[in-house]
Parts: sequence; structure tokens; C-alpha cells
Amino acid sequence: MTRADHVARLRARTAPWDVLVIGGGATGVGIAVDAASRGYDVLLVEQHDFGKGTSSRSTKLVHGGVRYLEQGNVSLVMEALKERGLLRQNAPHLVGNLAFVVPSYDWWEAPFYGLGLKVYNVLAGKYGFGTSELLSREETLARLPTIKTDGLRGGVVYYDGQFDDARLLINLVATAAEQGATLVNYTRVTGLTRGRDGFIDGVVTHDLEDDAEHTTRARIVINATGPFADGVRRLVEPDTPRLIAPSQGIHLVFDRSFLPGDSAIMVPHTRDGRVMFAIPWHGHTVVGTTDTPIDEPVLEPRPFDAEIDFILETAGRYLHTPPTRADVRSVFVGIRPLVRSGDSRITAALSRDHAIHIDASGLLTVTGGKWTTYRKMAEDAVTQAADLARLPERPCVTRTLNIHGFHAQPAQFGHLGVYGSDAIAIQSLIREDARLGVPLHPALPIVGAEIVWAVTEEMARTLEDALARRTRALFLNAHAAIAMAPAAAALMATALGRDETWAAGQVAAFTALARQYC
Repeated sequence: MTRADHVARLRARTAPWDVLVIGGGATGVGIAVDAASRGYDVLLVEQHDFGKGTSSRSTKLVHGGVRYLEQGNVSLVMEALKERGLLRQNAPHLVGNLAFVVPSYDWWEAPFYGLGLKVYNVLAGKYGFGTSELLSREETLARLPTIKTDGLRGGVVYYDGQFDDARLLINLVATAAEQGATLVNYTRVTGLTRGRDGFIDGVVTHDLEDDAEHTTRARIVINATGPFADGVRRLVEPDTPRLIAPSQGIHLVFDRSFLPGDSAIMVPHTRDGRVMFAIPWHGHTVVGTTDTPIDEPVLEPRPFDAEIDFILETAGRYLHTPPTRADVRSVFVGIRPLVRSGDSRITAALSRDHAIHIDASGLLTVTGGKWTTYRKMAEDAVTQAADLARLPERPCVTRTLNIHGFHAQPAQFGHLGVYGSDAIAIQSLIREDARLGVPLHPALPIVGAEIVWAVTEEMARTLEDALARRTRALFLNAHAAIAMAPAAAALMATALGRDETWAAGQVAAFTALARQYC
């Protein structure tokens, strides 16, 4: 699929679309998959790249949410556990089991958390990922050889899901396209139009690549822009009350030596009331997260020093060798689109459930939620939208819809396993040109064929798209990503038909961005 093909379809259409989605993150693309698979004509536009914001910056977990169980939100946990199971069923190349160990240093911790995790397993029912059990001190050390040993009594192990968020999103874009949806990145909505009845009937878009402006009609417009949802709503009513209470969370990435086994660490209580995780991911260790209220969302949020110090301090309490700033390979920041609750500024206490809001103008906004429940959010939003727009009633089919790349045995492809069945085509590129099989940097397994694939098959338009979201270089090791940028840019320039000046500009822009992750 190429961006040019999708742009051509957008501009050639004169009839109103059934559903027009603003926002190319998990919620928006999930809605496009759902609506297109029901047989509706769907257009999705995204102001930057697919997954530029929150959807590529998660903790990489597909989970029910142990903390939500403690808060008493049983219904949210049960829904998320079911969706966790469906996601593993529909995308086994990207979602897998991961063992989490809760280490205990006080006599009461293991039985207390063990009981709670037993309830967690019961709620999962047939969608369970594994049985929790108490661990001895020796068993805990066998799973977590770098854990702090002073005072360690044992632990509890339970099982949840792990995934690659940006790779899943790109596969969902492909799935939506296969179902007939039109999806265009780098297309900003600059205005919304109203029909004679006063209700929203379309959008005005600005293509950031060719500077073209286009007015598109639709029977229903869905605002799925996450933290930026209020900005879209203000295009219609500048004084509309805020719906979103944005909060940012950061993650620090270290090398594998800090967590060399196959198990993750779950810290059930930090001093800010959150759960903290240290997880193995793509040969590295990811530790997070924080929950810091912010006033306004930005596309490229930055970590606060206090957040970095907090994660280092908390990790240092549990790891035998406390990590330092010098050990950080990358730091990335995501913004949560939490639904506002009164005047609360304690965003850690706000519900992670999703909400559907319909303005007087007829603009439908869906926000809140989390990656694990993206499919259910989409189902609810499309059902509501179809009713509001009086579209033909059609059932949701995504519970059993395989996501693009579906492959039951991805491990056979090595690090290309995250591409699922597409790994076969990428391997073919390498057979045709062995130079495309050479890693672009010794610290990461990413090869040139992945960059070519990102351009030709996954609508990557910039070096950032390729190194941050089609591959995960920037999120794993910012210094290595900077070093491989010139080689990756040259490959992109050839695939896109660009010149050396374009490539140099891409390297400069990406390097400036990547330094924020160092």
C-alpha cells in the first residue's frame, strides 16, 4: 500500500464517506478496521505519522490492569482480560505471554499479592495466560538473577501479555486498508464543515506533503485524536469545556544486563501510588512509568528531571546494581488522554475506561481507554456512530478478524518475527540483495531490508517514521539510531526517488529529535 494510492482515492471521491476518522493512533485505526470490516466506506486522516503520539509510547503490555482490580474496577479488568485474549488470538506474531514476578521483602507481601493475583486469574476465565503461584527465595532469584537479595523472602509469579505497540498499529493500518478503508498520514484537519441542518458534515484538510487543501464530506465524523481531542472539538466550538485531563508517563530503556532473564518485575506500589514495571523487550530492559499531570499535550513531549530520578530511584530499590543516567539507552514519553473528572488533578486516580462524547454539533469523540481495549473501544464507537448517522445496521466482526501479518510461529523468523507473515517478503529482499541483510548498527539487529519495506509497503515518509515506529531503533537505543541514520536515509531516498539533499535534511532533523531521547 502506498500513500499516493490512498491520497488519490481521497481526492477522487465526490460522494460523502460513511465514516470519517480523525486520528491515526490505536483508537482511530481500530475504528477504521471495525467500520471498514462492517462494509462502511471509511476515510482516516492523521496529522503526522500513524502512531506518532501515545500509541507508540506505551509500556508494551497487553494486560487487564492489576492496579484497576485493587481500585475495585472489576468490570474494566474483566473487559481488558477478555480483550487481551482476543488480541493474542488475532495477532499472535505480536502478542505473547510474559511472566511477571512480584518480589516480596516482608512476610505478608507474598500471600497478600498472591491472593489478589489468584482473583485476577479467575476473572480471566478462558482467556487466561497462565496460573499464578508463590515462589521461594531461590525460585525468585532463578527468575530474576539481578534482583536485590537483601531481605528477599520470595515472590509471586503471574502471567500477562506483551507486545510491540507501533508494529501492531502499522499492521492495523494494513488490516484497515485490506478491508477497504482509505488512510492518509501527514494530513492535518484544519476545519470542520456544517450542513444546512447545522450538524458537522465533513472536514477541511491540509496535506503537509504537497500543501494541498481539500474539503471532504462524511455522514459522520469521529474525533479519535487522543490527547488532542479537545483541540479538534474547539475547531467547532472555541469555548467548549475540556473533556481531557492529559497526563504524561515516561519510560527508561537499559540494556539487557539489568534484566537478563525472561521474566519481568512488577512493583505493586510506588510512592506516587502507581505500579511500576521492568520488562524485557527486544533485547533491552524497559522500566516505567510515571503519571504527571500536564496542561497541554504536545506531539513530542519531554521527560521532567524529577520523573527520570523517580524511575531510577525506584528501580534502584529492587535491582542489585542500581541503574544511573549513564546507563539509559533511550527515554520516551507518552501522553494519556484521560477523561476529566471534576477538578481532579490526581491523574493516577482517574479511570482508564473509555468514553464516547457527542457534541451538539454531532461531532463524535471517543477517548480514554488503553491499548488493550482498543478493539472494544472501536466497536462501541462504530456502533454509536452508525446509529447517529443512520447507516445500515451491520454487526461487528473484529472479535475473530485476523490482523495483518498473522502468523502462529513467528519465532522462526528471528528478530523479523514482529513482521509475522511479512517476514517472508523481507527475507526475499535480502536474498535479492545481500547488503540489505547487514545490520545498520552493531547494537541493534535492524537491517536495511526493513527500511526498504517500511517505505514501499508501510507508508513511511520520513527517517523518523522508519527508525521510531516501523523499526524501534529510536526507542531502544537513541545513540545507535543516530549512528545508523545516514545509511537508513540513503536507502529511503532511493526507495522514494529523493536526492542526497533530501537525505541530508532527514538526517539532520532526525538527529535533532533523537538527542531528546538520549
